[in-house]
Amino acid sequence: MRVIRSRDFTATRPWGAMDIANMRGITTRLHWTDQPYKWHTNDGEEVFVVLDGEVRMHYRVDGTEESVSLKVSDIFYASVGTEHVAHPVGPARILVIESEGSV
Repeated sequence: MRVIRSRDFTATRPWGAMDIANMRGITTRLHWTDQPYKWHTNDGEEVFVVLDGEVRMHYRVDGTEESVSLKVSDIFYASVGTEHVAHPVGPARILVIESEGSV
């Protein structure tokens, strides 16, 4: 049993993470960041939940870049092959659920 106060978590570097669980190869991690990530495509599905702050998620559909603003409690689901990059608007805390070893 474990209680995690996500608002108290701050990493020493952008996209630093706290491992919460690994359930048969599916990881749940809490990330803190104040900087964008990098364009990437996961080899599996990814669920991205904004717990604190705001994130501008950029993604490509048929080669065309689109974006959406994610606020607290919003969820972004990236299916296999979805190219995307997260840009926080100030500090943000994000819960990410994905296959172990994903980018």
